[in-house]
Amino acid sequence: MQRTVLMAKLHKAHVTHSELEYEGSCAIDGHLLDAAGIREYEQIHMYNLDNGERFTTYAIRAQDHSGIISVNGAAAHKAEPGHRVIICAYAVLNENELASFKPTLVYVDADNKVINTRNAIPVQVA
Repeated sequence: MQRTVLMAKLHKAHVTHSELEYEGSCAIDGHLLDAAGIREYEQIHMYNLDNGERFTTYAIRAQDHSGIISVNGAAAHKAEPGHRVIICAYAVLNENELASFKPTLVYVDADNKVINTRNAIPVQVA
């Protein structure tokens, strides 16, 4: 059996650009891609915390340490500069791979600089 699991997450990244007249995709600071283990042209899912939009696109590499998160093409209708987004990549793993797998979770500040990384989401009980 194979299962689709969260492989990597950039948590609460801030959109810096929204470019409608662009071929498509999401340009992401290369340092953030490396920190999360997301590859250029890899499929990503984006979840907009400010308007609830959820969409799928692919990652392209922006300049390292630039802080750029640019939502391009048709997706530009779903996020605008200043919006906070969660960017996720998923992997399909078999049962043996799952036994030792841990996702890469990258937390960023308002300038899209890495402030923390983890391999598990802490459980919060209200």
